Amino acid sequence: MKRIVLACSAGMSTSLVVTKMEKEAAARGLEYKIYAIAEQNLRDELEACGAEVIAVLLGPQVRFKLTENKKLTDHYQIPIAVIDSVAYGTLNGAKVLDQALGLVD
Repeated sequence: MKRIVLACSAGMSTSLVVTKMEKEAAARGLEYKIYAIAEQNLRDELEACGAEVIAVLLGPQVRFKLTENKKLTDHYQIPIAVIDSVAYGTLNGAKVLDQALGLVD
């Protein structure tokens, strides 16, 4: 199954966004494994599941880690971006899902 990974400082608040994204994906008939991890675990996650990951989104609180993590995701040819802060703050799962899928196109 294709995966969308959200990486943040601890994975707590981002899990709320994940729930909204999962509901939106289901409503659209899309099947993705969407989940949050701590940003410091991204390397291990990509080593284990990189072939299935279609996009990585960083939580706004770790936006300063984008350049560092882009080097990592480039190695696996996976697009990465920082989650739109307004969509994140308002728990707009549809907009965050669209952002992730837009990276793949």
